[in-house]
Amino acid sequence: MLTFAIRRLALSVPTLLFISFAIFMLLQLAPGDPMSQVPLTVPPEVKEKMRQALGLGEPPLIQYWKWLVQMFWIEPQVLWDHMFGTSFAEGKLRVISWQTRSPVMDIVLQRIPQTLWVVGLSYVVGVLIALPIGIYSAYRQYSVFDQSGTFITMIGFSIPPFFTGPLLIVVFSVQLGWFPSIYDTTLVVDSWANFKIQLQQMIMPVMVLALQTTAQLSRYMRASMLDNLNQDYVRTARAKGLSEAVVVMVHVLRNSMIPVVTVIALGVPAIFGGAIITENVFKVNGIGQLLITALFANDLPMVMTLTFIFAFLIVMFNLIADILYGVLDPRIRYD
Repeated sequence: MLTFAIRRLALSVPTLLFISFAIFMLLQLAPGDPMSQVPLTVPPEVKEKMRQALGLGEPPLIQYWKWLVQMFWIEPQVLWDHMFGTSFAEGKLRVISWQTRSPVMDIVLQRIPQTLWVVGLSYVVGVLIALPIGIYSAYRQYSVFDQSGTFITMIGFSIPPFFTGPLLIVVFSVQLGWFPSIYDTTLVVDSWANFKIQLQQMIMPVMVLALQTTAQLSRYMRASMLDNLNQDYVRTARAKGLSEAVVVMVHVLRNSMIPVVTVIALGVPAIFGGAIITENVFKVNGIGQLLITALFANDLPMVMTLTFIFAFLIVMFNLIADILYGVLDPRIRYD
């Protein structure tokens, strides 16, 4: 397993380089000009100097190489300086946002806590709800609980967040007045009263996102459990006198989790980029809203960095899912 992990890590380096190059070249083909937002009163020669300062006058390959050096050499030095108080990155040019003229990673690190509070918590809630529902639905196939779960999950699949989000706002914010409709990102949780306000403003966006997660994972869990409940080893375990709880919760569940692990692991990168619509509906100042803002502003360094971070997370969690296969099923070996 260790050899497999090392081999996959080594393979991920050229994979990520290829992905970053493909993203960069696609963004170069995107229409728009970052100088379009500069006032018309600015002379053309000043605009040209601004373009040169942003590195837009250089060939695309040179721009890509500079981004690689800044992302993989200078940014780690900045992190090291922040952690240990050194000055290795002092005076070096970092990846700069064209829109805010500030380092991209500083902005990303400011937005991540908001995304983790809302999207991360909704994913955890969705997983914790979906797995028991899927297990019990499979064990009680075609029961009232199973039929009700199927109906609710179909609703979760069918209704998009841009509909459920405004619907919850109309019901719980406008009519009932229970929860705030706009997420206050400036709130500092330093008291019990502010903690209750934080929970209140998180409930609706977490509900919207957790509904989709629950709908997807519960169906996967149910289908996987049904496939294993009909296997020969289940009948053998029951014939040996094992209790039903041991058969279902130990033998069947462990084998059923193998395909579900893939869905859960690959869903984790979506925490950082899959809630774009919900973050905009509830005005959550997170990574998803940052990506939309950067796209509208034609902020290519910001878009490039965010999309690469998403690609990196997908590659890494693919590796984690493969390793978890061997943990869940000892019969799986990577030679």
